[in-house]
Amino acid sequence: MTTVLSLFGILPNKIGGQEAFARELSVQLAKQSCQSVLCFAGTPPDHVRDYLALSNVTLEMLKTPERMEYSVLRDFGVILRRHKPDIVHLHYVGFLSWYPWLARLCGTRQVYFTDHTSRPALHVLKQAPLWKRILTRTINCPLTSVISVSAFGKRCMTALDVLPQNRFHLIYNSVDTSRGRRDPDAGVKFRRKYGIPDSRAIVTQVSWLIPEKGISDLLEAAALVLSQNPEVQFVVVGDGASREEYVTLATTMQIQEHLTWTGLVQDPLGEGVYAAADIVCQVSRWEEVFGFTIAEAMACGRPVVATEVGGIPELVQDGQTGFLVPRGAPDQIADRILALTHDADLRRRFGQAGRNVAAKRFDLEQNVSQLLGLYGLDGRDHH
Repeated sequence: MTTVLSLFGILPNKIGGQEAFARELSVQLAKQSCQSVLCFAGTPPDHVRDYLALSNVTLEMLKTPERMEYSVLRDFGVILRRHKPDIVHLHYVGFLSWYPWLARLCGTRQVYFTDHTSRPALHVLKQAPLWKRILTRTINCPLTSVISVSAFGKRCMTALDVLPQNRFHLIYNSVDTSRGRRDPDAGVKFRRKYGIPDSRAIVTQVSWLIPEKGISDLLEAAALVLSQNPEVQFVVVGDGASREEYVTLATTMQIQEHLTWTGLVQDPLGEGVYAAADIVCQVSRWEEVFGFTIAEAMACGRPVVATEVGGIPELVQDGQTGFLVPRGAPDQIADRILALTHDADLRRRFGQAGRNVAAKRFDLEQNVSQLLGLYGLDGRDHH
């Protein structure tokens, strides 16, 4: 029986894009009579554990997997020997690690790495220095393939020239397009929970509260919007190191009455974050490699205002599924939000077009099936 071990260097503290991917991967592996070992950087809370629990799933934990320390490698070796996986897939750990060698030494036949890394603002694509190319090719010699989650990400990786070009594959990150539509009242419940008046249009951003996500630009845009249309509520979903700084800034700008800070929402799709929103923003300043929240918003039929950075233009088609604006341009963000708040028909057209794009390009079942094809698990009996 084939066993696939997926190592995620993240804490599974909510039902988000990666947790949905892990579950769908396990569902499709079960159909191939394969075992799925899901290894996270921490123990999932009960609601996430229940969501991931399937008959072919085993949950494991590896503390601080991003650190190449002896104790971490030793513990991973124990997990490898316990499950004897045929395939190991690495997520959210460094591209340079000893995990591929360790997996191969423990008998693993295939080792994959998915690059989820966003790049700094104005990142320049260029070839790595010769010494780094040699070192990287040596360390990553055991890698079967590298998965890029956007064409932008693939260009960044291949430009480095650290592995043969044929080892890189593009498989978009994906969303469960069905989950946001299971409760028709989820949006109303979300609005009631946070006391948002029915008369106010909701503009939402779901992200970490860090400078790279452009939160200060969103707040400046909010002030401009509210000066022309006070019937708007800005909802910021997420948490992060800069939260208090942004709350203080909103108070200083005297827009706090039109801002809702939800903190971390355990299940944004299920709890109606997108169902309640009229417009969804993602105004990042750095080069986003993908944009899970954009794909989720599109899957829920919501128009998007986003910055033209990294892989975001692969999701948002300017003037068709939403608006793209330059990074760090709160005046243009505000203009696009106002245009959408004033035109319900435009919101509907963008939303429907976005839903169609999400179903075609970012469908979870379809893209996980593509990954299984890369694994070689394509319907043949793997006993």
